[in-house]
Amino acid sequence: MENSFLSADETGKKSDFISACRNEQHSRVPVWFMRQAGRSLPEYKKIRGTGSILEAASDPERAAEITLQPVERYGVDAAILFSDIMVPVHSIGFGIEIQPGIGPVVENPFESTEDLKRLRKLEPEIDVPYVGETIKILSQECPVPVIGFAGAPFTVASYLIEGKPSRSLEKTKALMEQESEIWDSLMNQLSDITISSLNHQIESGASAIQLFDSWAGLIEPEIYEQKVFPYSKRVLSSINNSRVPKIHFGVGTQPILHLIAAAGADVVGIDSNTPIDTARAKLGNEIAIQGNLDPEICLQPIEIVEKAVSEILTLNNNNFGHIFNLGHGVLPDTDPGVLSHVVEMVHSHKLPERKDG
Repeated sequence: MENSFLSADETGKKSDFISACRNEQHSRVPVWFMRQAGRSLPEYKKIRGTGSILEAASDPERAAEITLQPVERYGVDAAILFSDIMVPVHSIGFGIEIQPGIGPVVENPFESTEDLKRLRKLEPEIDVPYVGETIKILSQECPVPVIGFAGAPFTVASYLIEGKPSRSLEKTKALMEQESEIWDSLMNQLSDITISSLNHQIESGASAIQLFDSWAGLIEPEIYEQKVFPYSKRVLSSINNSRVPKIHFGVGTQPILHLIAAAGADVVGIDSNTPIDTARAKLGNEIAIQGNLDPEICLQPIEIVEKAVSEILTLNNNNFGHIFNLGHGVLPDTDPGVLSHVVEMVHSHKLPERKDG
């Protein structure tokens, strides 16, 4: 499916978000928020109900409506698909649930070669047809580009191995270092699943994709380069449509930002601990940057929020390759009115014409 945002010049359907991803001239800084589809919105809590996020994500009409809610409420410049990074491996029957207040929980964690048999190739039209249907609905109804996404092989692997969210990743690191062949097989199988998922989303009409490697910053840079980077690079280099911008995000990745970009990203997402100008110095001006307001600041008095937003815009120094976002996801207790005000502030910051034409 051809998305009109991919050919804005031909259709006249312009997007500051797509322009920023491509580092092209545009008039104002685009903004969207990670985990914007719900979390703190009362209308989200009403439609979401008490069931699992996996259940809600498998209902195309409901998932599309949830995806659209922050666009309608905040006026953001992009909509990220309402789904979860564990949807693909859940759909092939690995045995995963998303527990409220905890996150992904695996009934029988990955431990050995035998567990490789529990992973198979993803057949999107059979396993996750609802993802494509949701995006097709959004392609017709959403006034801004739709971002598809997936979990990077390493982050998904960490959940499968640990059995639940972990900050130490002890089991993951042990498997990575002591069982190289099993690690390689696991990461290649997860790469295949991720590639199939992302290409399915693009074929269904996603205008951009984001690869979430949330826990990449929890391992040493040299280990990341040897044991993680090759698989993220394989995923991003296997995107079928070269015109779809690719965003690559992780937390605590300042020491490996150059690798996050080198994996094939058009846009590098940075967390709240990496100043925009620091990231720019590491990455140069060709790569766009996404970020990076601290989500916790959004819980503070509005004067503090305004100061933080202004500081980020100042540090960006009117670079066209900047998408304003949070350094991680929206916190559940965030006042939606604060996020609306952030969007207004960012949109009021006009960008000058590019001097080089």
